[in-house]
Amino acid sequence: MQNPDQAKERFSKRLTQNEIEKCLVLFPITAVEGIFTFEEGRMFCLDVVGRTGEAWTFMATFQTNEDMGSVVSISWPQFVREKALKANDEVTFVRLAPDENDNIHWKKFKIEVRRKIRLFGQDIWGDLMV
Repeated sequence: MQNPDQAKERFSKRLTQNEIEKCLVLFPITAVEGIFTFEEGRMFCLDVVGRTGEAWTFMATFQTNEDMGSVVSISWPQFVREKALKANDEVTFVRLAPDENDNIHWKKFKIEVRRKIRLFGQDIWGDLMV
């Protein structure tokens, strides 16, 4: 189990089929409290690095969604296609520690993706090499 400080440094969710098809993942603002400050309509770049060291930039927006309320929406079409993400994959964003000269560390993250497979009747979660 993670301590409260670790929880503030990461956010994750299981992807839905709709999120895969639209290449747009939505996080309720409650899931990212302490990481982002909600500003309706504000767009920003989210810089991420995968476990293979490959870097990506996703477009993110603060918006209000009828079903979910205030959300951070992250657009990542190239990543979804190249990494062949599927519904029920679990994606986690982990905030990277700031460098000494870095004043924009709040938007730099490591990305992790896990997929559930069934093996000998057991569910096993494996890390995807992203």
